[in-house]
This record gives sequence, structure tokens and C-alpha cells, in this order.
Amino acid sequence: MRRSTFLVALTVVVAVVVAGIFVVQPMRVVSASMSPTICTGDRVLVNVWDPDVGQLSRGDLVVVRVPGSDAPLVKRVAGLPGDTVAIEDALLVVNGQQVDEPYVDHDAIDSLYWGPVVVPDDAILVLGDARAISIDSREFGAVPGDQLVGRVLARVHLGRC
Repeated sequence: MRRSTFLVALTVVVAVVVAGIFVVQPMRVVSASMSPTICTGDRVLVNVWDPDVGQLSRGDLVVVRVPGSDAPLVKRVAGLPGDTVAIEDALLVVNGQQVDEPYVDHDAIDSLYWGPVVVPDDAILVLGDARAISIDSREFGAVPGDQLVGRVLARVHLGRC
């Protein structure tokens, strides 16, 4: 092998390793709170490079850390800074408008009411898709930006729902 080919190959390997450590990290999902979107045992790839609340959109899948939890939690962004968020008869309402959530089984959470709450600056409100069993912002409140681990880029289905 020529020296230049070896150096290019070595550079690529180092770049992939560095990217895997500092940019994208795999994580294993340990709960069913995002079922059926993400199941217990699934793996997700998370962009951990400089996570920023300002770069998120409602509906994004994110990984957050919350007090009392050893494991990072996968949740869905339901509210952004300044949003007023409520659940009215199992339906998500943001800033007075009902949000279409085809990934939520509304029959499993009929007659659920929560909020309204205003999401603080530099924070997000997160909910699990399996609302009947999810521990999320309804329990622990809005998640400050410094507790955002990153945004989910992809999922590998290995578990079961």
C-alpha cells in the first residue's frame, strides 16, 4: 500500500471515530414510552453536536436528561419556548390550536386533561407517544436547554412494542 493511500485511510478512520464520539452517538431505548414509534430495545442515533433548543421543531424526537433518571430519555418535542401547551380530552393543544398527532393512540388516553402551561425561555416541553404510560413533562416540567442531549436522527428497530 502506498503511503498516501495509507494516510487517507487513516484520516478517514480517525474522522469516523471522532464523529462517532462527538457528533452522533448510538443509544438503546429502555422504556415503552415512545411506543409504537420507538420500542423498548430499539437503538437510536442521536446528534449530540452542540444541541440547541433554538434548532428544534415541534414533533422532533429528542433525547433529554431529567432529575431522578439515570438513563437519557427519548421523547417528542410538544412545546417550544414561549408556547402555551395543554392536553384537552387527550388532544394536544399548542397556542390554542389542536395538533395532529397520528402517532398517539388517543383512545388509550381518553378524558385526559393537563395544563395549560407556558414553556419557559431556553426550554422545551416533551411528551411520550404512549401518553398513558409515559413519564414526561407532565411529571417533571419543561426541560431546560442544558439538559438536551440531542436530536434523534435515525432509529433501528430491534425491540418489541
